[in-house]
This record gives sequence, structure tokens and C-alpha cells, in this order.
Amino acid sequence: MAPPPGGRRPGGPTGPGGPQGGPGRPAVPPRKPGEERTTQLPPVNRPTQREPELITHREPDDEFLLAGAPIDDDDDDYYDDEPELTQEEERRLRKKKIWKRVRIGAFVAIALMFLGPVIAIAVAYPLVDWPKPEDVAATQNKTITLHYADGQEMTKITSPGENRTMLTYEEIPDNVKNAVLAAEDANFFENPGFDVKAIVRAVWIQATGGSSGGSGLTQQYIKKATGDEAPTISRKFTELVKAYKMSNESDHKTILTAYLNTVYFGRGANGFKAASQVYYKKDMKDLTPSEAALIAGMIQTPSWSEDTEYATKRWKFVLDQMRQKNWVDQAYVDAQQFPKPLSFAETQPKSLEGPRGLIVDQVQEALEAEQTGVSFEQAQKTGVTITTTIDPKMQTAAEEAVDEIMIKGAQPEALKTSLTAIDPTTGAVRAYWGGRDGRGSFDYAKGTLQEPGSSFKPFDLVAALQDGKGLGTIYDGRSPRTFPGVSTPIRNSGNDNSCGKECPVRTAMIKSLNTVFYDMVVNDVGVPKTVKAAHQAGIPEEVNIGNGPKKLLVGEDGGTPNGGIALGGDQAVVRPFDMASAYATFAARGVYRAPFFIVKITGPDGTVLYQHADKPISAFDPDQTKSQDIADNVTDVLKEIPGNSKIPCAGGRDCAGKTGTHELSESAGQGAGLNSKAWMVGYTPSISAAVWVGRNEGNQPIRDKSGANIFGSGVPGKIWQAFMNKALAGTQMEKFPKAKPLNQYNPPVKVSVPSSVPPSSPPPSVPQTSSSEPSKPSSTRPTRPTGCGQLICPPSDTPDPSTPPGPGNGNGRDPGDT
Repeated sequence: MAPPPGGRRPGGPTGPGGPQGGPGRPAVPPRKPGEERTTQLPPVNRPTQREPELITHREPDDEFLLAGAPIDDDDDDYYDDEPELTQEEERRLRKKKIWKRVRIGAFVAIALMFLGPVIAIAVAYPLVDWPKPEDVAATQNKTITLHYADGQEMTKITSPGENRTMLTYEEIPDNVKNAVLAAEDANFFENPGFDVKAIVRAVWIQATGGSSGGSGLTQQYIKKATGDEAPTISRKFTELVKAYKMSNESDHKTILTAYLNTVYFGRGANGFKAASQVYYKKDMKDLTPSEAALIAGMIQTPSWSEDTEYATKRWKFVLDQMRQKNWVDQAYVDAQQFPKPLSFAETQPKSLEGPRGLIVDQVQEALEAEQTGVSFEQAQKTGVTITTTIDPKMQTAAEEAVDEIMIKGAQPEALKTSLTAIDPTTGAVRAYWGGRDGRGSFDYAKGTLQEPGSSFKPFDLVAALQDGKGLGTIYDGRSPRTFPGVSTPIRNSGNDNSCGKECPVRTAMIKSLNTVFYDMVVNDVGVPKTVKAAHQAGIPEEVNIGNGPKKLLVGEDGGTPNGGIALGGDQAVVRPFDMASAYATFAARGVYRAPFFIVKITGPDGTVLYQHADKPISAFDPDQTKSQDIADNVTDVLKEIPGNSKIPCAGGRDCAGKTGTHELSESAGQGAGLNSKAWMVGYTPSISAAVWVGRNEGNQPIRDKSGANIFGSGVPGKIWQAFMNKALAGTQMEKFPKAKPLNQYNPPVKVSVPSSVPPSSPPPSVPQTSSSEPSKPSSTRPTRPTGCGQLICPPSDTPDPSTPPGPGNGNGRDPGDT
């Protein structure tokens, strides 16, 4: 066999010319490699050649020289210098390397995207468990305990479904099943417990800083049952794994049944069975598809159950989803009207009877609206203790005052009243009397809108003070007076002309002269500023009442109301509760604090879950000193009224306030000229109280037991006086601070007219109208209907198309301000 190429070299022992062995040849001495020089081995004095490096890691030749290695020109054959790369070639090489790394990273990311969740689910699956409906129900109906402000126990709130039993799938009507599926997961029976697309979309939105849902009905059950609704990816992941496990270990019917037995529907109702009672007082089998649709629509945001606008929107959505699934037909949908539920208070368990029952309703409504950050659902699950703002002494004083005047005084049963007392220093509601019949009865403090009459005039004064006017500014106080654009003259009570043509605002407030305040608001200050002043004091811009949200102090077109608002008539409608809050701002010297019922919420272990924090707002001016001066000037004149109205506070205690009445117009027939509402709103530095008296029918006269017309200083004034005396008995005799005079504080000094100047013509004689109380200041009498927000309080009279918008005659009476 021939040797491999390069296996022999000339002169070697086996190469040509070398010694030969074999037959006939002399023996060759053995080779001694150590004594021979060979070019195949490097010299002993030279370092071993390094392995070739990558092109991108080559080092310059001078770097090798610096290493101290000797140079051997004979070794050139062993070092092949490769050509250097150009800059363009190096750039392309670097770019290629970068893209290679990007591709590798992308492949790894895609692999993790698909394999990561699978691995995570596989790891988490055996570690989690889904909540069983029986366990969930056991935690949902704990008792809520209410305390008075001093720590005494008031009552307990129990759940509407406290002793409920778990329903089976067969016991649940199809109307209910269909409505809930339409509202929350119409494709529930077609998915494996979760909607992958919805979850991916929700995760992406949340990862990019947004907020989104994406839960199917199974996931919703997990969320509601665990009470964990944090908008985080980790919560979503855990929820998904539990939903997947629940779907594997049970069927769709079991899941839907668990959901309907435990989900929260608002109004304190866990489970659809309890919800059908608190919304319609019906068994589930008796619900119509339309009623079931409304209840199901509340699952999404149960705290908005009393918002009619929201409830209507959700009801329409659910009903339309049911139509799309052919669970109802188009003809049924077209024939439906909004299935208005029963009132919230009417359907709640009777935990406290009498007037104090309405306090329980207010506390529960505050929880439902999540004003405290603790929902009613959470409160039920936890079994919390709630400390209210109600002072037991003042609450008793309110109940005794009403009973003393209305019951012992034998006033007609047709008369209705309310009393609210608020602490100006905190905004805490200290006493609340909204009706005698307790929970389920109509609330006359927060459930009705009424014309405040002349008790609205302090807001006129605030606007005037802000506009540079003062208590000494002069207006024409004669009566009657005509104003451009108003067909009906404005009159004072009994056409009172005692203040004359140059009437100071202070005197006009004490006498409650309509002509002065109408002139001030319509011709001088402006209606918008008056509306703003009322809102600044504490009249809300919008309240949720009757059929839904209603804006206050706006015109029929939603814009600026007409001039009748200056006299507390026409579009000037307010809740009695809010008048107590607004006058509390005067008592607090221009600081507004929102009224509230809940001081503190604690868990079973004493942990404080909520604590009310004081949030004072400078009401009438950003500068608190200016706001204080405005409020003090208002108090400076209002403190003269209780005494002039013959309802002063006992012992000479400082107190201020304003009476008001709303008079029926001529269209009321035999009731024309009589009052339909009467008020007394007043305060001391430590308490503000509002009393309203009227009837369920807003267009009927109010008469006392003797048949006489009721004024503000009458029945409501006496209730207010009795309450203030009882509530403040034994407390410090507080005084109002002296007011810093603003603007024209005193009327200008009259200058005598020289005899050479002819006297001005006397004002034309005005025929006087008869009145049962001619000396009483005036109230308001609108010529157009005003909304009360309730069926029990319709407009006072029918509008006359021929009468242009105006203040509405304005010749009612304000009781006892003289």
C-alpha cells in the first residue's frame, strides 16, 4: 500500500536516497528522532502557535510583537495573514450579528408566550380551589350593627335573604336564567368557563395602564365569591385557573345555579331569590321577563340600583340581548315599559320602627352608594359595626318636638312635616325626622322637592354681597311693582309699603319684601349669581330622587331659571334636608361641609375600615376671610328674625333663621291666596335645623287645626323652636361673632331738601288687598307648575299659556317676619 501523501520526505529512512532494508541490502541502523532536525516540529525556543481566531476578534500584529515573542522569518509558512475587512464589510457583519440576536430573542419570547402560561397553569392548577356556593352563602349574610354617635347601640341591619336556602337548577325559572345570561354571558353554555379573546384583550389593556373586564360568567362567580376584584393581571390569572378548574370539575348547569344563588344584585340582596323580593316583593316564578331583565342588569354595578337613568339603560340592553337570543320576541320588547321597582325603603327588613327607621335607610343608602369605600355587600360579608352621626339626645328632641306640635297639638293628619339637624362644625347629621312610619314609608326630608319661598332669600343676599352690595344698599320697597317682561305685578304681603321707596336690604330681609329682592336679583345682581350662591351654600346641583337624577335650580330647558327664583318660587325647588345643610354654611361662617351619616366603620376584630375625614370648603370666596365676612353679614340680619317672628330661642340664646311660605295662585280656585308649603330654617353656632310643613298633594292649601292659613312662624316655626330649646338645653350659651361690615353696610344718610325745591309727587295710591294676616311679609306664588320630583307632590297650579314666564305673582306671605 502506498503511503499517504506527505508521509515520507526526501532523505528520510524510507524515502528515495535513504538507507534501505530488506533482502540483499545492508541493515539500516534504527532511527533516533531526537538527534534529527525536522521542520514538522516547532523549534524548542518558540512558543506554541495560538489557534486561529474569528475575524471579528483578530488582534493587530504589533500586539503579538509586544507580547515579547521572537521573530523567525522561516516560519512565514505557518502564519497566513487574512485580508483586512473594509468598513462597509464590518458594518454589514455587525448588523448581521445584531439581527441574529434579535431573531433568537424573538423565538425565545414566542416560545415563552405559548409555553409560559401553559406551564404556569399546570403549576397553579393543583394549588387552587374554586369556592363552593354553600360556603359563599354562609359568609354573605352577617349582621350589620349600628351605633349612635356616643357608642350606644341603635339597631341591627339583617340581610333580606338571611335564612335563604340554596336553589336547584330546576327551581330557577327560565326567565331568570335567560335574563342573567343575556346580561353577563350570552354564550355561557358554549365556552369552557372563560372567553380567551376577552381575557387576552383585558390583559393587554391592563398591562398598558387601562382598565378592562373580560370575565365570563364562571370567572365572575369566582370574582364575586372570593371578593377579590383588584384590576391586576395576577388576580385575572388566578381567577382564570380557578374558573378552568371549576369548569372541569362541574358542569354548566351547576355553575349557573351557584352564580344565581350567590351573586349580589344591590339593595342588600345576595342571590336572585332575595333580589326578586327587594325589587318587586315577588317570588321568582312570578317575575315577568322584563322585571327579570331589570334585576339582572344590576349585576354589573349594583350600587347604582337607585339611579333610574342607569337602571333603564341596563334594562334595555338586557332585554335586547334576550331578543337576539330569541328568548323573547320583538313584539314583546316593543310592548314593554320600564318596570319600575318598589322604593328601596319599602322592601327592606324592618330593623327599627318609627322615625328612626329612616335613619337606617340613609345609612344603607350611603353604603350602597359606596360613599365610605365600604360597599353594603362588603359590610354584609364582614359583619361590620357602623358608628352613625346621630346624637340620641337631639334625635329624641326632634321626635318630641314634632309630637308636641303635631300630635298633642291635634294638627290635621293631612299635614306632613320633616326636620333635619346638622352640626355646622362637621357636617354630621345629628337628628333626622323624615316621617313617622319608619322604613318603607315616604321620606319627607330627602325624598321630595319643594319650593322654599322666602327662606331662599338669604342666597339672594349672598349674591348681592358678592356683587358689592351691602345690608345698607337701597331699593324700592313699595308694592305692587311691575317689571319689564312680567305680566303680573310683584307684591309684598298686604301690599306692605312701610319701607317706602328707599328701603335698605336689612329692613327688606326682616320684613321679607318681595319687591326688593325681585328687583335686586332680576335687575341688579342677576339670576345666575343667585343660583351660584345657593349651590355654594350647600344646595346640590343634582339629586337622585323619584324617577332618577334631577338638576336643581335650573330652567325648564335646563338653562337659567326665571326671576321667580329670587322669591323661592317657580324653578326654585329644593329638598328640606339640603336647606339645613345650606344654612349650616352660614353658621360655620362661610365654610361648607358635606352632610353625612357615617362616622366610622369597624370590622369584627376592631379594625377601622373607614373613618370620616373633615373636608372643609371655603364656600362664598376662595379667600376664607372674605367668605367668612359674607356669611357673618348674612347672620347679622337673620339673627333678628326669630325674635320678630315670635319664635326666639330660650334664655336669650343667639339664633338666626328665616321663615318662608309658598302661596297658591289664582288658578288654584278656592285655595287661591293660601299657602301650600311653610318653612322655618335657622341655626346657632353649633346646630342648623330645617323644618318643612306641607301636604302630599302639592296644590292644596295647608291649614292648622283651627282652619287658619299656616305660615312659617306657625306650625313649622313652633316645631323648630321646640326642637332648638330641647336639643340645646344645658349647653353653652354661644354668641355669633360680630360681623365685619361689607360694602354699603348702613343706609345712606338722608339729606334734607331745601324749601325752594318742589317736593316730589307722592306715589300713586295702590289698592290694598285683604289678607288674613295683613302684617305678614310675603312669600311666593308661581304662575307656572314646578316639579316636586314625586307623584305625591304635583305642580301647584296649571300653567296659563298666555302668561309669559315670570316670578309668579309673588304676593304670597312670609309668616311672622315683622
